[in-house]
Amino acid sequence: MVLTPGGSGSFDAHHPPRRELLDDCVHCGFCLPSCPTYAVGGEEMDSPRGRIYLIDLAQRGEIPLDRTIAGHIDSCLGCLACVPACPSGVQYDLLLEATRPQLERHVPRTRRERLVRRAIFAVFPYPARMRVAALFGVLYRRLGLRALAHRLGIVDRLPAELRAAEDLLPPVPVRSLFRRLGPVTPAAGERRLRVALLEGCAQRVLFGDVNAATARVLAAEGCEVVVPQGQQCCGALNLHAGLEDDAAARARKLIDTFEQANADVVVVNVAGCGSSMKEYDRLLADDPAYAERAARFAASVRDVNELLAELEPRAVRHPVQAKVAYHDACHLANAQRIRRQPRDLLRAVPGVEVTDVPEADICCGSAGIYNLVQPETAEELGRRKAASLESAAPDVIATANAGCLLQVRRFLSTDIPLVHPIEILDASIRGAPLDKARR
Repeated sequence: MVLTPGGSGSFDAHHPPRRELLDDCVHCGFCLPSCPTYAVGGEEMDSPRGRIYLIDLAQRGEIPLDRTIAGHIDSCLGCLACVPACPSGVQYDLLLEATRPQLERHVPRTRRERLVRRAIFAVFPYPARMRVAALFGVLYRRLGLRALAHRLGIVDRLPAELRAAEDLLPPVPVRSLFRRLGPVTPAAGERRLRVALLEGCAQRVLFGDVNAATARVLAAEGCEVVVPQGQQCCGALNLHAGLEDDAAARARKLIDTFEQANADVVVVNVAGCGSSMKEYDRLLADDPAYAERAARFAASVRDVNELLAELEPRAVRHPVQAKVAYHDACHLANAQRIRRQPRDLLRAVPGVEVTDVPEADICCGSAGIYNLVQPETAEELGRRKAASLESAAPDVIATANAGCLLQVRRFLSTDIPLVHPIEILDASIRGAPLDKARR
């Protein structure tokens, strides 16, 4: 990317926050109750209204791009709960998306911040490296090293970022780490669609059973499921962290890979990935070689709940007796506006009762890499979300995002199993007991 002179205030000229978007905000404050960081700290500049005010000042050139504004923007989870809450239709998502890359280019990070981010982006977008890290986590638990480290107080002396990473390591069976889907799962009966499934990075390593359930359900509903070989990270983590060039490079590679599948639809079962993939048209709008292809690709992306809600049910649903607390993943509910579909799919399963939970719109604190780079706030939000879910006394907690599954599991005080909604649907279609082993 080549930066050109003639920026907007303190911002450079490469896609600065647009004045007309800033002017949409009338500073009414309706966003405040929806904002997790405002709910935790009560700090005006850590609310959507406060952050927009800071961006506005920078756009006018009245404040510089420095660590003060960067700190308040970094504290934002990007959950976008403020967007549907705003009566003026402020597109905070676009303002945040424009501001974060500017800060990444112009505000130097501390050595600690650089090391943490370098470690995250050296592992998480690479499934093979994730597999090694997860295998280490399995051995760390099985050999008693985790219990020993806690008993000796070693973990308590670690930096907060490392404590969070240690606590996020899930108890995954070794066989699950190496589970892969076949390249094609044929449709049951007459084929309705040919769909290409994103395996994801953490998803394929830590939640391969979710991918398997997704393929089975789609096949049962008449979809031929292809898994494009050689697919890599979609760039969601990079995009949400303001690493625009890295995200664009990953988007191009994913488009190249998935175009070869000749699918009608691209299916995603991770909310954060799906949200970013639906934005490829904006991300690559300036790339003459990819702009049109990115627009076609983005238009073809469907969350699995969204796609199944569009299809007339074909497979028989058998009873699953369970009271389910459904947790809205932020990038599904707020970014993709998919709220009703997962609940309707679950309620269509005989025996399933879907229950509401308090503070349903407050983020769990996962938010991509947020729980690793802002661990204190993330922990407070995680404990708050776990308590809200447990207060509903469910048999099962369901959420459609890998990060949420990991984050909520950390803070549950009871032994309630967590699943992706597609796993409940899969159990119902197969007439099999719901696997409640993930705790």
